[in-house]
Order: sequence, then C-alpha cells, then structure tokens
Amino acid sequence: MNTAIKPMYGWETIDWAKVQRQVFKLQKRIYRASIRGDVKTVRSLQRLLTKSWYAKLVAIRRVTQNNWEKNMFGLGGLAKLTNHQKINLAKKLRFNDKSQSARRVLIRQLGKDEKKPLGILTIAERAKQALLKLALEPEWEARFEPNSYGFRPGRSYHDAIAAIYNSIVQQPKYVLDARIEKRFDRIDHEKLLSKLQTTPTFRRQIKAWLKSGIMNGKEVFPTDEESLQGAIISPLLANIALHGLEDMLQKKFINRIANDRNRKVTLVRYADDFVLMDECLEVVLEAKQLIEEWLMEMGLALKQSQTLITHTFKKYDGNVGFDFLGFNVRQYPCSAKQSGLDGETKSKRGHKTLIKPSKEAIDRHLASLDELLAKNCKSSQTEVINALNSVIVRWAAYYSTVANSRTYKYMDNAMYQKLFAWAKRRRSKGRNNTKLVSHYWGVNRGLGWRFMTSDNRYILERYRDTKIEIYVKVKGGRSPYDGDFQYWSDRLSQHPTPLNVAVITPLERRYRY
Repeated sequence: MNTAIKPMYGWETIDWAKVQRQVFKLQKRIYRASIRGDVKTVRSLQRLLTKSWYAKLVAIRRVTQNNWEKNMFGLGGLAKLTNHQKINLAKKLRFNDKSQSARRVLIRQLGKDEKKPLGILTIAERAKQALLKLALEPEWEARFEPNSYGFRPGRSYHDAIAAIYNSIVQQPKYVLDARIEKRFDRIDHEKLLSKLQTTPTFRRQIKAWLKSGIMNGKEVFPTDEESLQGAIISPLLANIALHGLEDMLQKKFINRIANDRNRKVTLVRYADDFVLMDECLEVVLEAKQLIEEWLMEMGLALKQSQTLITHTFKKYDGNVGFDFLGFNVRQYPCSAKQSGLDGETKSKRGHKTLIKPSKEAIDRHLASLDELLAKNCKSSQTEVINALNSVIVRWAAYYSTVANSRTYKYMDNAMYQKLFAWAKRRRSKGRNNTKLVSHYWGVNRGLGWRFMTSDNRYILERYRDTKIEIYVKVKGGRSPYDGDFQYWSDRLSQHPTPLNVAVITPLERRYRY
C-alpha cells in the first residue's frame, strides 16, 4: 500500500470496496504477526496502517456515516461534515499527543429513572480514535481469551448465551453471577497503559484521551480515573483492562480438577457482566475472592448489589437460575422421555436446560410499548403500526434463539389489550366494541385477529410469527482478522451480523459504553 500518495478525488468517487480490502490486508498481517508473537512486525505494521490514506478514510467514514452516534454534537459544534470537509479532515488526521475535552451529556437509561453521564467528543477526536482502533484491534483479537464476547468483531450476546448453555447442559452447576462496578470510572490509568505495551506514540495519544477532561457547561473537570465513556475506543480499552481474568482462573484451578476432564471452571464475560460456573461450591467461593483481588489491582471492584451465587437446578440461598443479558437461565426436573443422555454415562440427566426471556426484560419491554402508545395517542393507525413493528421485530429477533413460544404468546395477548385500550381512547365512550374491532382488526374480514388498517396495507407484526433459529456459537479462537473467508462467509449466511461492530439493540444499548 502506497501511503505517500494521497489522491485528490472527491468523497463521492471513492472505491470503498478497494479501500476496505487494502485496510483489511494490513489488519490481517497485524493479526498473524501477533499470533506468532512477532512484536516488532506488529508495531511496524500498525505505524504503516495509521499513516495510510485508506485507513484514514475508513476511520472518518465510520464516525460520520456508519456509527449510530454520528449525529451527536461535540465541542466543535458540528454534527455532520460535508464531503469536502471529510477529505480535508483525512488530510489532517494524525496523532499529536493532545485531545480536546469531551462534552458531558446525560442520557436516560432504558427502564431506569436515573440518567447516565456520557462524554461526546468532537468528530476529529472520534476519527483519531477510530483510526487507532483499526491498528490495535487486530493485535488484541489475537490475544483475547475465548470466552470474552462483548464488543468484539464477529461475536455477539448470542455467543455468550450459547457458551453458557454448552457449559451447563450436561451437568447442573453453581454460578457466580456478577457485574463489575463502574469499570470506566474506577479503572487505573497507569495499569491500563502498562498493560497495553504499545508504541510510545500510541501510548501518549491514549493517555491524552484518558486525561482530556470533561466539559460541563463552561467548566472543565479532570478525568484522573474515568476512561471517557462514549469514546469509540473505550470498549476496546475496557476489554484490554479485563484481559487475563479467565486465564488466571484456569491456571489457579487446573491442578485441582486435572483428574476429571469434564471439570473445568468456566468464565463467560460480556462487557462488564460475567458468570462463573462450576460443579463445586467451594471452587466458586474461592474464585469470587480471587476475582475481587485481581480486579483490585486494576482499581476495579464487583458491584455487590448485582453479585449473587446461585445454582442452575436446585435452590441455593433462595435463588434458582440467573439472569444474564436479558435472558433467564435455569434447569428444570423432567421425565425420562424429556431428558437427554449424559455424555459420559449414557444415562438420563433427569433435567432439561431452558433459556428464556427474563421477567425484567419482559416488563421493561412492555413499559416501552406503553410509552410508545402514549406518545402516539393521536397518531393514525398506520403511524402506530409502523412505530410498533420496528420495536416488535427487533425484540422478538433478540430472543429468537431460545425457548420463547410461551413468552411470545403472552406478549401477543398483552399487545392486544394495549391496542384495544388505545383504540377505545380514540373513540367516544360507550361506542360499540363490535364496530371498534371491525374497524381496527381483520377478524370480520376473514383475516383473523390481526391489527391492520381498513385497506389491509399495513399489518402489525406478531411475536409468535418470529422464526425460531438454531444458533451456533463462534469457535473460541476464531476472529474475522484470521482471513478464513470460508468460515466467516458460511457463518454470515447463517447469522448475518456485522463483523466489524458489536450488535446493538435498544434492549442492550447500555452495553455500548
């Protein structure tokens, strides 16, 4: 790749397929060099990538066109750039060991009254972060542990749930369900920078972002510990800070369970949430203490209010099963006909593992539907159907890989009650319910209890119509940067999720930071 020549063409004429191809070639070489442990080659290729014209174009395109936060105003006062401004920004994009302060805004969290602080950077700073992430991510993808799934390319929340299912399906286990408290606010900057082990240029730039401060109104407050929530590179830095936790536990307990090949401590982590599973309660209790000590070295701690020890099959300390990423994981007793075979003894397990939408997730979704209908109390039926369909399809797709039939039937019934109340409010009191149903539903038109417009053009989607999918977990050591196009093309054909960004839904948007 020739990084010296910067072609003078317009943004509209860029061949993005060629640009992405050239950037990926360098990223693949970084990944393979990191696998080999060739640090010198990794650093050389990273410098080449960050100076590449094509990489700068990709970084700017991400923050101005692809990213969901592209319309947020930063300190520069610009939410969008013209095509000419994008080209000019690419020409000036370089690391200068400096960073402008982020603008503090408060965003409402879904299902909560409290608001969460968020730092909004200028477009230029976000572009620099995207450029550095293009270079750092392939290196760390080669080093990350197999059971880390949050904000990694080619992985999603469904992979984390599948990993949990695979771990407990044969044998019930004790579970430590925990969350790391304020992982961005309490992280030790010096420990993080030391763990990065990157070039001096990259280190100074990352340190500048960490110490850039937060602007609240006209005042600038220092960020001695806070790791800039809302920054593009923040999820990667958080994964780097938590890297090594799984490996530490495996090394600690490998001698204790070496005589039993089926016994192994399993840690599944998604962002700041994780679950640790083992058949022995003493192992789980000791692991909890080790995790707390390990986190303390990084300046982190477990959130005690959301940390519990439970069991997947029997009641322990008043709890059975656990909730994770909006799913409820639990095992139930069953008859011999319903039970599967134990892999080792070929005998019946006596239990079945069911993963369902959690009660909290259902209540949160129903509350969001109530809020949406309240906002559209005077809207037309067409507008209501269009607004609801996007929410219903997204929520139903999120749970399409687990046991959802009962939940979907319940949601359809609840939706009917909410829509009937919405329709009643639009009509005068005492209006005949038969005419009301005939107007808004297709039952008297021979189309069943479908909420639809009178011309049958717009129809509300039903939860129960969502196709149930069989999800296959990504292989532990695989990454899109490994260059195995056959594996990833086959996987994309079955699970069409983006390889370069984490999957984001309104239900789990809090994990975006």
